[in-house]
Amino acid sequence: MAPKKDYYEVLGVGRNASADEIKKAFRKLAFQYHPDHNQGNDSEAKFKEINEAYGVLSDDEKRAAYDRFGHAGVDGSFGQGFGDFGFGAGFGSIFEDFFDAFGGGGGRRSARRGADLHQKITITFEEAALGCSADIRINRSEQCSNCSGSGARPGSQTSRCSDCNGSGKVKRVQQSLFGQFTNITTCQKCYGEGSIITDPCPECKGSGKERKEHTMKLKVPAGIDDGSTLKLSGQGDIGDKGALPGDLFVAIEVKPHDFFAREGTNIIYDLKVNFAQAALGTEVDIPTLYGDEKLKVPPGSQPGRIFTLKGKGIQHLRRNTRGDQLVRLIVQTPEKLTREQRRLFEELEKSFAADGKK
Repeated sequence: MAPKKDYYEVLGVGRNASADEIKKAFRKLAFQYHPDHNQGNDSEAKFKEINEAYGVLSDDEKRAAYDRFGHAGVDGSFGQGFGDFGFGAGFGSIFEDFFDAFGGGGGRRSARRGADLHQKITITFEEAALGCSADIRINRSEQCSNCSGSGARPGSQTSRCSDCNGSGKVKRVQQSLFGQFTNITTCQKCYGEGSIITDPCPECKGSGKERKEHTMKLKVPAGIDDGSTLKLSGQGDIGDKGALPGDLFVAIEVKPHDFFAREGTNIIYDLKVNFAQAALGTEVDIPTLYGDEKLKVPPGSQPGRIFTLKGKGIQHLRRNTRGDQLVRLIVQTPEKLTREQRRLFEELEKSFAADGKK
């Protein structure tokens, strides 16, 4: 068996070190080599060695015997202080201190963020393209107006929680292979608040919250499309004390237009003309989102031809640009003809046939 190291060397202190210096050195090394914080292969052995050294040097009688006789001076009584690897009440309090310092136990319960809310509105094609304002009504959880969110009846007093003595924390000491450890948990009686409401608010029943109908103005940006969702941060349900509120998500539904169709930021418009207009050419007024526009259809225009009205489309959501309006030519074939129309078409047909024979 390898000889034991000098206890002062193990803790890294001099032989004239004070009790506070020994305690400080032990706390630093114990945290460094604790198996929960150090995954090295020798951490457990090193941890036991540190505990053994501190167990002797922190006890005035054992330290005096060790200083006089070395390891032989304490081996005979070592089992009394460290039987079954228990390290006594002093060791437990040390770990209680530094686990508190390093966040080893919870205080108040984590404050829950407010719930998100979802709403849906329907707007017209023009409102989506040009932007608009819309009133929306939501039912959300807000701070109780009667108790200002305290949960207690106005004028009443809360009492200190008897389980945690107002700290919101409960400490439980547990014995393990490495000694006494303190587990700090949220008090289950006051849920970490530290106080108990003895006379709850009659309006909110102690929750500090109430549901209210709330109307708000929503600004819909120009260029929004069907199926888009707008997020209004902080407009959802109120959260617990100290927590953020939820968000409001508004889904956008756009009504179909009577004669416009959308393709990205472009607008599609079908212009219907008859055979004569397509063959001879014509000038027509084209409706756009920004007023009528004159369009010249040149003679001999074929079905499906596309005419472009620059900048008459939809505003881009993220850029200061507009799409175009695309006018698609539709040449209509009449389903019924008058006698005169039939006569004229027959003459036209003969004319085309005669031209083909030349």
